[in-house]
Amino acid sequence: MKIAVLSDFHFGHASNTELEDDSFDNAEEAMNDALDSDLIIISGDVFDSRMPKTGIWAKAIKILVKPMLKENTGVRLLEINKELKDISKRTLKGIPLVVIHGNHERKARDEINAVEALEHAGILIYLHGNTAVFEKDGKKVAIHGMGNVPERYAKTALDQWNPQPVPGCFNILLIHQSIDPYVFSPLEPPSLSLSNLPKGFDLIIDGHLHTHIQDSVSGIPLVISGSTVITQLEKSEAEIEKGLFKIELDGVPWINFTALKNNRKFFYYEVELNQMLPLKEQIENVLNDVLNQEFSKKPLVKIKIRGKETDVADEELRHIVRKYSDKFSIMFVKELETPEMTKKIEFLRNLREEKLSVEEIGLQVLKKNLDELEFENIFDYEQAFSLLSEGDVEKLFNILIGEQKVLGEFQ
Repeated sequence: MKIAVLSDFHFGHASNTELEDDSFDNAEEAMNDALDSDLIIISGDVFDSRMPKTGIWAKAIKILVKPMLKENTGVRLLEINKELKDISKRTLKGIPLVVIHGNHERKARDEINAVEALEHAGILIYLHGNTAVFEKDGKKVAIHGMGNVPERYAKTALDQWNPQPVPGCFNILLIHQSIDPYVFSPLEPPSLSLSNLPKGFDLIIDGHLHTHIQDSVSGIPLVISGSTVITQLEKSEAEIEKGLFKIELDGVPWINFTALKNNRKFFYYEVELNQMLPLKEQIENVLNDVLNQEFSKKPLVKIKIRGKETDVADEELRHIVRKYSDKFSIMFVKELETPEMTKKIEFLRNLREEKLSVEEIGLQVLKKNLDELEFENIFDYEQAFSLLSEGDVEKLFNILIGEQKVLGEFQ
């Protein structure tokens, strides 16, 4: 049996910019490449927002129905531990498409999420705390899928679901979470790690991270297919290709990454300010090196300007953007070291070395900011932190500006 693993299409990313078609173009190339498979899995973040606009829905559906239009290769759905609507069974006539939701698609209150809506339209099979068993030529595959939950609840959610490998099957655990050490954002620490994942599975597939990774957990393969489109504009996205994984289960599992060929190229450079060479000349040297290559789409170039505090003429940077506008999409960011920034970095570094908890660090940062703004005499900073943690931002603001004198007012 052949399985294609795709993830993080982020349909609708960069809308109303010159990059707005990239998410669709790249996903379509990846999907076309997956159509020689028996089964297709998407591990979350099909869309870039919870409530996509109708134009985005139209473009997305045109791509997502492609597996339905192919002839089924003999794969059957043997069982699934949820009620599958009759219309949803239409996807089984072609190449079955199995999808979980990502963090971008977590539903609003009293709504269904976008991936559920696609199941209701008969385009795919949606899993969240569910197991689906497929079979072809006597080979059985059980997919145990859980969509994204807030990181702090992920371990608890998995434990409560408690997926159990199905005997006689190749068992796949499918999730969309950070798994320490593979963390999407340090601002939301993961509760899952390689050591506390459920045991007994033959393959673990994860979405969420935007760079592809192939690893193992106690000898069990771990596959993170990464996004098909550039979204974060980080250095890693310039160094690691976008694409999809293909898996063959005949005998020992064979796992191979296939890179996209027609996606927009992304270049990331860091330029250090120095007195030896003017900034404009340094930047143009970088851009002229890229000009020697050929591209199917205008490349995206991000240049980070680093160094000590100095005058960086924004008009000069805008001139460079205009000069190369027909060749590149250029983005500049500045990381200039000022005395004030140096003090703040040292303050945070000291907090880290003290091994404080997240709450303690938050308290110290809030106290420092209130002290610098001369709010320290209004009331205790621990009360301010408590109000913020409880969501009483308006009450705290009223206290800070003097409209509320005591905590008991304006209840």
